[in-house]
Amino acid sequence: MTTTSGYRGPTVCKIVGISYRQLDYWARTGLVTPSVQEAHGSGTQRLYSFDDIVQIKVIKRLTDAGVSLQRVRMAVEDLNSRGLTLSEVTLVSVGGQVYAIDDQQQMFDLLQQGQGVFAIAIGPVVEELRGDVTAFPTEEAESAQEPRPGHGPFTNVASIR
Repeated sequence: MTTTSGYRGPTVCKIVGISYRQLDYWARTGLVTPSVQEAHGSGTQRLYSFDDIVQIKVIKRLTDAGVSLQRVRMAVEDLNSRGLTLSEVTLVSVGGQVYAIDDQQQMFDLLQQGQGVFAIAIGPVVEELRGDVTAFPTEEAESAQEPRPGHGPFTNVASIR
């Protein structure tokens, strides 16, 4: 049996700065789900990858900037429908709106409405979290699983592919 390691929910909460209740809600509603291992009944743990943690941190930053969870969810779904991933865009929040700037420096409104600007550059989030996660242990998944479709690097803030 091959194993893959990831971070348990309580550890993710400490790294990102959210409550376990928030993380559980986001996982149950499909906003972000663990790509290493999902919980399968009583006694099993969700295990999150580093990329999952980056996605969770970006969601937290958007909500901290005043973007409603409903709008974050809509933005994630829009990215998914465009075939884009978080690693391919810079997110900009203006008022309650969320925009994305792609690699071609094209800006588009993820919610088809508009107003004005708070940007989240994903690169610094990744670097910040790289340092943060080293202080926490990983846990072994019960068995190696092939990543589910849409669960590779930066691909699952509600299945962003």
